[in-house]
Amino acid sequence: HDHTGADRRGRRIELSCRLLFFGYDDFEGEGTLLDISTSGCRAASSIALQPGTTLKLSVFLPDQKWPLRMDEGIVRWVNGKEFGLEFTSIRLAQRERLRAMLMQAKA
Repeated sequence: HDHTGADRRGRRIELSCRLLFFGYDDFEGEGTLLDISTSGCRAASSIALQPGTTLKLSVFLPDQKWPLRMDEGIVRWVNGKEFGLEFTSIRLAQRERLRAMLMQAKA
């Protein structure tokens, strides 16, 4: 994980779409994505989340047939209904897809 610093300064785009998250003990919830970058995202949900919680994520991107899946993300902060998530495990194919989408959006 030596390049996270570079990624963090990477492009972040505002994007509103539905996301589903899954935690341990069959915990699952739904929220709305607010923005996303290659290293994390900001979202809103009516479900109260705790910082430090590990979640799996499926993001239903507007123009894509399949949801973007994150194997693991950690909730870094919670502010009211909003929360920030850092992607800690994302498969290469999904990361490339995300990167391509970010590049397109800001072209």
